[in-house]
Amino acid sequence: MKHSKVGTVMTSNVVTATYDTPFKEVTQLLDRHRISGLPVVEPDGHVIGVLSETDLMIRQVEAGDPHAPPRTIPWRKLLPGGRKRAVKAHARIAGLLMSQPALTVYADDTIAEAARTMARHRVERLPVVDDEDRLVGIVTRRDLLQVFLRPDDEMRREVVKEVLVNTLWLAPRTVDVEVLDGVVTLRGQLERRSEIPVAVRMAQQIDGVVAVVDKLTYRFDDSHLRPSDEALKGVADDWLRKL
Repeated sequence: MKHSKVGTVMTSNVVTATYDTPFKEVTQLLDRHRISGLPVVEPDGHVIGVLSETDLMIRQVEAGDPHAPPRTIPWRKLLPGGRKRAVKAHARIAGLLMSQPALTVYADDTIAEAARTMARHRVERLPVVDDEDRLVGIVTRRDLLQVFLRPDDEMRREVVKEVLVNTLWLAPRTVDVEVLDGVVTLRGQLERRSEIPVAVRMAQQIDGVVAVVDKLTYRFDDSHLRPSDEALKGVADDWLRKL
């Protein structure tokens, strides 16, 4: 099954900063290009960090009003992250404001892999790098959501081809496949019960699928058999072991 790659949705013309880019210039770049963050790169294109509006806001909050009396006590710097916040409070260049190390993805990574990385680390953008870790693009949450704009009929054709024909070796009309607003409904009777989770799991992995409704039945209940039993040998076995 072919999954959409990061390279198909990334932005290649990337706005960047260098380690020595001044604070004010960074804010001007974000405003001029209407973006909320950018990668910080070395002259050879290697990504060394990512700078976001959040980093800039932390700098302003931590710096505070220079004419106001101190609102914090010295031991705050000893708290986790305190020293880093203290550095950002007085930072004037991108290299001291950026978050590092930078989380990156490759153009050949799947959209699902990039989405998991974003969700796990709670970030809104990922620099895309080549095999030598040099910047080739950037991908945002909005870019990844483009996969859910796929037409229903296009996803239906892929479910039939990849799940029914190529995986389960079934005739296309063995199972009725309906796709409405990205929700796939599977109706029909399969030969064995063990094939149902395979069909559902594979349909869930189709790019753009929001959910899968399982209305499948089976002729033979093989759930009590062990993988070594002869009755379980068939096309679904390898897939079941991977689930």
